[in-house]
Amino acid sequence: MDKYEFAHARSRLGKTQADMAKLLKTSLKAIQSYEQGWRSVPAHAESQILLLVALKGGRKGRKACWIVRQCPPERKRQCPAWEFKAGTLCWFINGTMCEGKPQHGWKEKMKICRSCSVMNSLLESE
Repeated sequence: MDKYEFAHARSRLGKTQADMAKLLKTSLKAIQSYEQGWRSVPAHAESQILLLVALKGGRKGRKACWIVRQCPPERKRQCPAWEFKAGTLCWFINGTMCEGKPQHGWKEKMKICRSCSVMNSLLESE
Protein backbone atom coordinates (compact mmCIF):
# COMPACT_ATOMS: atom_id res chain seq x y z
CA MET A 1 0.00 0.00 0.00
CA ASP A 2 1.55 3.28 -1.05
CA LYS A 3 0.99 6.70 0.50
CA TYR A 4 -1.80 7.59 -1.94
CA GLU A 5 -3.74 4.38 -1.26
CA PHE A 6 -3.33 4.90 2.47
CA ALA A 7 -4.62 8.49 2.33
CA HIS A 8 -7.49 7.43 0.05
CA ALA A 9 -8.48 4.61 2.42
CA ARG A 10 -8.38 6.96 5.40
CA SER A 11 -10.60 9.38 3.50
CA ARG A 12 -13.04 6.59 2.56
CA LEU A 13 -13.25 5.66 6.23
CA GLY A 14 -13.89 9.28 7.19
CA LYS A 15 -11.09 9.23 9.76
CA THR A 16 -8.57 11.84 10.81
CA GLN A 17 -4.92 10.91 11.15
CA ALA A 18 -5.43 10.78 14.93
CA ASP A 19 -8.43 8.44 14.47
CA MET A 20 -6.35 6.14 12.25
CA ALA A 21 -3.57 6.06 14.83
CA LYS A 22 -6.09 4.81 17.41
CA LEU A 23 -7.62 2.27 15.02
CA LEU A 24 -4.23 0.87 14.06
CA LYS A 25 -2.79 1.15 17.58
CA THR A 26 0.13 3.22 16.44
CA SER A 27 1.35 6.77 16.81
CA LEU A 28 0.14 9.83 14.98
CA LYS A 29 3.72 10.27 13.77
CA ALA A 30 3.58 6.81 12.13
CA ILE A 31 0.34 7.69 10.31
CA GLN A 32 1.86 10.94 9.09
CA SER A 33 4.95 9.03 7.93
CA TYR A 34 2.80 6.57 5.95
CA GLU A 35 1.01 9.43 4.21
CA GLN A 36 4.24 11.26 3.43
CA GLY A 37 5.83 8.09 2.10
CA TRP A 38 8.66 8.21 4.63
CA ARG A 39 7.69 4.80 6.04
CA SER A 40 6.03 1.88 4.34
CA VAL A 41 2.68 0.71 5.67
CA PRO A 42 3.21 -2.58 7.56
CA ALA A 43 1.31 -5.64 6.31
CA HIS A 44 -0.81 -5.93 9.47
CA ALA A 45 -1.94 -2.31 9.14
CA GLU A 46 -2.62 -2.65 5.41
CA SER A 47 -4.78 -5.72 5.91
CA GLN A 48 -6.78 -4.05 8.69
CA ILE A 49 -7.32 -0.89 6.64
CA LEU A 50 -8.52 -2.86 3.62
CA LEU A 51 -10.86 -4.92 5.79
CA LEU A 52 -12.36 -1.78 7.32
CA VAL A 53 -12.83 -0.21 3.87
CA ALA A 54 -14.53 -3.42 2.67
CA LEU A 55 -16.84 -3.56 5.68
CA LYS A 56 -17.75 0.12 5.46
CA GLY A 57 -18.37 -0.04 1.72
CA GLY A 58 -20.49 -3.14 1.92
CA ARG A 59 -20.22 -6.21 -0.27
CA LYS A 60 -23.62 -6.08 -1.94
CA GLY A 61 -23.40 -6.46 -5.67
CA ARG A 62 -19.80 -7.63 -5.60
CA LYS A 63 -19.07 -10.97 -7.24
CA ALA A 64 -17.28 -13.76 -5.42
CA CYS A 65 -13.71 -14.42 -6.49
CA TRP A 66 -14.44 -17.95 -7.70
CA ILE A 67 -17.01 -16.54 -10.13
CA VAL A 68 -14.74 -13.72 -11.32
CA ARG A 69 -11.75 -16.03 -11.74
CA GLN A 70 -13.88 -18.92 -13.07
CA CYS A 71 -12.26 -21.42 -10.72
CA PRO A 72 -12.71 -25.10 -11.51
CA PRO A 73 -14.47 -27.20 -8.84
CA GLU A 74 -11.28 -28.92 -7.66
CA ARG A 75 -9.57 -25.56 -7.02
CA LYS A 76 -12.61 -24.22 -5.17
CA ARG A 77 -12.64 -27.23 -2.86
CA GLN A 78 -9.03 -26.51 -1.85
CA CYS A 79 -9.53 -22.78 -1.31
CA PRO A 80 -10.28 -21.24 2.11
CA ALA A 81 -12.23 -18.40 0.48
CA TRP A 82 -14.69 -20.99 -0.87
CA GLU A 83 -14.72 -22.93 2.40
CA PHE A 84 -15.66 -19.83 4.40
CA LYS A 85 -17.91 -18.36 1.65
CA ALA A 86 -15.79 -15.21 1.68
CA GLY A 87 -15.41 -14.63 -2.04
CA THR A 88 -15.45 -10.84 -1.70
CA LEU A 89 -12.88 -10.92 1.11
CA CYS A 90 -10.55 -13.43 -0.56
CA TRP A 91 -7.65 -10.95 -0.49
CA PHE A 92 -7.86 -10.96 3.33
CA ILE A 93 -7.63 -14.75 3.69
CA ASN A 94 -4.29 -16.52 3.69
CA GLY A 95 -3.87 -19.65 1.60
CA THR A 96 -6.30 -18.82 -1.20
CA MET A 97 -5.74 -20.75 -4.42
CA CYS A 98 -5.31 -17.82 -6.81
CA GLU A 99 -3.21 -18.80 -9.78
CA GLY A 100 -3.61 -22.45 -8.76
CA LYS A 101 -1.50 -22.44 -5.61
CA PRO A 102 -1.51 -20.73 -2.22
CA GLN A 103 0.73 -17.71 -1.84
CA HIS A 104 3.34 -17.53 0.88
CA GLY A 105 3.29 -14.16 2.53
CA TRP A 106 1.31 -10.94 2.32
CA LYS A 107 3.48 -9.19 -0.30
CA GLU A 108 3.30 -12.11 -2.72
CA LYS A 109 -0.45 -12.36 -2.22
CA MET A 110 -1.03 -8.61 -2.63
CA LYS A 111 0.91 -8.59 -5.91
CA ILE A 112 -1.68 -11.01 -7.31
CA CYS A 113 -4.66 -9.39 -5.58
CA ARG A 114 -3.88 -5.90 -6.87
CA SER A 115 -4.26 -7.16 -10.44
CA CYS A 116 -7.63 -8.79 -9.67
CA SER A 117 -11.00 -7.15 -10.23
CA VAL A 118 -12.28 -8.48 -6.87
CA MET A 119 -9.82 -6.26 -5.01
CA ASN A 120 -9.97 -3.43 -7.52
CA SER A 121 -13.71 -3.10 -6.96
CA LEU A 122 -12.97 -2.57 -3.27
CA LEU A 123 -10.42 0.16 -3.95
CA GLU A 124 -12.49 2.08 -6.51
CA SER A 125 -13.75 5.48 -5.51
CA GLU A 126 -17.35 5.70 -4.48
